[in-house]
Parts: sequence; structure tokens; C-alpha cells
Amino acid sequence: MTAIEVRGLRMRYGTKDVLDGVDLTAERGEVLALLGPNGAGKTTTVEVLEGFRIRSAGEVSVLGVDPAQGDEAWRARLGVVLQSWRDHNRWRVRALLHHIGRYYEPYATAGRPRPLPTDELITLVGLEGQAEQRVATLSGGQRRRLDVAIGIVGRPEVLFLDEPTVGFDPQARRDFHYLIHRLSDLEDTTILLTTHDLGEAEKVADRVLILSGGRIVADGSADALARQVEGEAEVRWSRDGERFVHATADATGFVRKLFAQYDTEITDLEVRRTTLEDTYMALVQREESGQTLPAVTPFGGAA
Repeated sequence: MTAIEVRGLRMRYGTKDVLDGVDLTAERGEVLALLGPNGAGKTTTVEVLEGFRIRSAGEVSVLGVDPAQGDEAWRARLGVVLQSWRDHNRWRVRALLHHIGRYYEPYATAGRPRPLPTDELITLVGLEGQAEQRVATLSGGQRRRLDVAIGIVGRPEVLFLDEPTVGFDPQARRDFHYLIHRLSDLEDTTILLTTHDLGEAEKVADRVLILSGGRIVADGSADALARQVEGEAEVRWSRDGERFVHATADATGFVRKLFAQYDTEITDLEVRRTTLEDTYMALVQREESGQTLPAVTPFGGAA
């Protein structure tokens, strides 16, 4: 079932089109990463989907509702984690989450009880040791965990995350990635996140969307997008204690010839293919230079 559907989304400020015909869809339980350079319109797109900004044109549906017409019952089905953090310094963590959770109680259903139990929520975001601390005493990373907890306390069906792991240490980042997979797999939550961390997008997203020039210029898995960009793989190997590096468009053919020539003398063989970062930079640079981009390949379409 489709959770988000956008067709021809446009946003104009004065005489400038920030969004110029954005099309995107997201299915239930799918994780999407929305990438793009600063000023590309990522935040504007998400704010339209959240119902915080009225679009200039186009059709938008989130959970079957036009966000511009969404009521409180509809909003209770969404979760939002913003970059900016609201100050609740005087509250203790458990009391704050319990208090916020009570607002979701009227919108509980048999299939989706709301809110998440407070102690379960605290465990999910890794704040067990800080449950009785005042918010003012939390570190930056702990406050960011609290942001995430506030965003999911109502067991959202669609979750919007804006740079969610800013300030996270490596362990917190790993815990967050586990939480994303848990929400999508077990809660059937659709997740749309914006991030500048391309490695993170590659790890957690089922699909990557690249927004540039006011439109979606690429849509697919990280692997599928890499195949749209002509790039050379890098082959590294050792022979007789010496290290070698060679760039080639046909890594398989090159490795085959390498072994035919040197056989067991080859050690420490490594093939590095095009990364999401390589793909992202190539597609954005093409768009900015006005070059013709390959057609966007929709999820599930032919490779």
C-alpha cells in the first residue's frame, strides 16, 4: 500500500521555483533517503509532506490525506524529528515522554495501540541510564536520542527524520540504524530521512532519491543508481610484496587477465566499485552543468 504519493509538486517563492515538478512515492514499511545539495529543496519537500507548508501546485497524499487538509487524527499518525531541538530543560526524561505520549491516547486503534509504553520507548532509544535525569543535564547526543524518542512515541505510520544522527557517536549511530530497521520491519513504519551522510543513507535506505535543480534526478537503490553512472572500478592487489592499483571499467575482465598472467602470485586482491558518494557527486554535477541525465529508474522498474 502506498503511504506517500507526490505528483508534480511545485513550490515558488516570488519568481523563483524551489521545487519544479517533484514526483515520488513510498510504500508502507519502506525507508527512503532524500539527498541533495544545500538549497535543493529537501526541507521544503518534507515540510509540504508534513503539512507545515502549503505547496504552490501539484498533488500530494500522505496516508491517503492531502497534508494541507490534515486534521489532528491524521497528524497523530505521523512522527517528526527536526534538526532544531525544543527546550524542555526542566522535565525529567521519563516524565516528559509519558506526558507527550498521553496526547496520542485518543488516537489508538486495535491494530496500532498508542502511545508506545514509556519504559519500552526509553530502552529503544538507549536512555535507560538517563530516565530520571533532567533534560538540561543531557549531553548533545543524549538530547538527540530524546528527539528521536519524541518523534516515535506515538507509534507513527510515517516518520520524517531531518539529519537524525547529528551529534551521535559511532555506537549511538549504530543503535539508530537498528531502530530504523526495527520500525520499518516490525512496525511497518514508512520512513523518509534527509541526510548529508551518504554512508548512512547507503546502510539504512531501501531507496535513495537525489533532489537537484528542484526535481528528483535519481530514484533507486544505491546499487541501481551506481549502474546509471559510468565509472571505473579500482582494483588493488599485491605481488612479490609490492602493492598495485589499477582503474578499469571492466573489473571482472581485468582480474581474470591478472590471474591468467600471475596466478598464485596475486595476493590481497580488492575491487572497489562506484560508491553512493561517487554516484551522488556525478549526478548532481551533471544536473548543475546542464548535461542530460539518464532517465530516473523507479523502484521495481527495469534496470
